[in-house]
Amino acid sequence: MSDTTSDEPVPAPVDPTKPSIARVYDAFLNGTDHYEVDREVLRKVRQVAPEAAELAVENRAFLIRACRFLAARAGITQYLDCGSGLPTAENTHTVVRRTLPDARVVYVDNDPTVLAHSRALLAGEERTWMVDADIFDPEALLRDGRVRSALDWTAPIALLQIGTLHHYTDEALRPRRDLVRAYVDALPSGSYVVISHFLDPEDEYGATARKLEQAFLHSMMGSGTFSTRADLERLFGGLEMVHPGLVPCADWWPDTPYHGPRTAGRRCIAGGVARKP
Repeated sequence: MSDTTSDEPVPAPVDPTKPSIARVYDAFLNGTDHYEVDREVLRKVRQVAPEAAELAVENRAFLIRACRFLAARAGITQYLDCGSGLPTAENTHTVVRRTLPDARVVYVDNDPTVLAHSRALLAGEERTWMVDADIFDPEALLRDGRVRSALDWTAPIALLQIGTLHHYTDEALRPRRDLVRAYVDALPSGSYVVISHFLDPEDEYGATARKLEQAFLHSMMGSGTFSTRADLERLFGGLEMVHPGLVPCADWWPDTPYHGPRTAGRRCIAGGVARKP
């Protein structure tokens, strides 16, 4: 990945005066591909909860563990990674191909920074595609010729919505559960759905979750909704949840037992993996 520093001139259509969800996440992960406007979002959120960076860290760790499960345990060879974000050392195709070298991965995003970096990273890669599309318009995305041709839609596919749906802002027009259902309806039997989402745990960390939500919503980014467990469970309606179900990301198939404090950053993002019968 390019090591371009954040304040160097950038080519159009990247706009360094407006925050990008992908670049803000990159800033939370101590990456290098972000601008001052993205760092301002990070600073404001950290004022509310200094441990907020853990949201991004746990989200990314959950993606890696879920991909290992899908490849090694479920044997899934096809992946549709929606809102894939800026590439890091451990991308979906990198993780799954340790187990399944012939796995096919389609990344989808419409952030210019993501597209530029991902296409550079994936140059020369076989069985990996980067598609410029709106993940919140599933009908159009699923009609895309590259998406249709790159994946075999008669065989199981893993749909990844990792840290994306809490940035969906048209809930009043189309509930996010309906948006997810549009994807699920198109998936073959035996496919898997992986979702992570900001969580209001409705416990001692609930107030922090709502403060974080207000910090995100009132930042220049303008999105980042925290939902209750009951709300998030509806996203998996009609699917068979993989044990342990919908839980804080840190508790989903952890690599090692965790004995540290349960901070807001570890309690306020949840994830789950489910199979389509």
